Amino acid sequence: MKFLEQIKFENNRFVIYLKGLIIFIFSHILGQIPLSIYLISRSDIFDDYKNQHELLSALPHNMTLFLVLLPFAVSIPFVYLVVTRLHKRSFLSLITIRNRVDFNRILFSFLLWGTISAIMVIIDYIMSPEDYVWNFKPITFLILFFISFVMIPLQTSFEEFVFRAYLMQGFGMLFKNRWLPLLLTSVLFGLLHIWNPEIEKLGINLIWYYIGTGLFLGVITLMDEGIELALGFHAANNLVTALLVTASWTAFQTESLLIDNSDPSLGMELIITLLFVYPFLALIFAKKYQWKNWIAQLTHKF
Repeated sequence: MKFLEQIKFENNRFVIYLKGLIIFIFSHILGQIPLSIYLISRSDIFDDYKNQHELLSALPHNMTLFLVLLPFAVSIPFVYLVVTRLHKRSFLSLITIRNRVDFNRILFSFLLWGTISAIMVIIDYIMSPEDYVWNFKPITFLILFFISFVMIPLQTSFEEFVFRAYLMQGFGMLFKNRWLPLLLTSVLFGLLHIWNPEIEKLGINLIWYYIGTGLFLGVITLMDEGIELALGFHAANNLVTALLVTASWTAFQTESLLIDNSDPSLGMELIITLLFVYPFLALIFAKKYQWKNWIAQLTHKF
């Protein structure tokens, strides 16, 4: 049994997946109510800022981070209900073809990318210390640490459940192949980030980073027949961003250890990440988990 192919036996029409997406959107809007109430309570400072990102940046970062991430936590139970009640299949089938979730895979991916990305930040800090401000505040950082380790994995898991699992399986059922669901979910994942402040700062070409990241996560999902590796990578990526380094122009505004004050640019970093870092990680996973027949795994029709 394969991760996408298993769905053709469920007799699910694609319209059911559209209903599921509507439920996810509704649950996400529901989870945004506390943030909306909080922003309304601070309406006295609305006129001082050009947009919502500037407003959120001016508010207490830990409280804002929690409220921004809350909709994802609210939405995850709805994912479970949609899969088990609407589609009438096991929640495990959304995650993996294995008999149980492989937490060792999640941990390995998490530690691998968390270590690599942290090392890259540390090297950049050593090489250009003038670009950073040390921002360690013990109590504030401790609160951030607990919020991040609880809420960020929920946020990243929800995104993986929806894009690398639910939509990829739904498109697989619709198109009866693997390559088109991989491409469609990658593009949709990229477009989801088009309103991020990073796009405004660095330009629309940054969208290729998000699409490329979605493609990388989709590839390792199809090769590994489950989203465990994607879950670990995504959680590590966002946790490093939240805890280690942030900047005034990034989506996550946190009380991280370092504040990056450098003037950002888009160029070699994008090329290196997409053409070298992601393939390097994929090769490590392939070696460890003995992936074979890449072309067949990524393009198979069923």
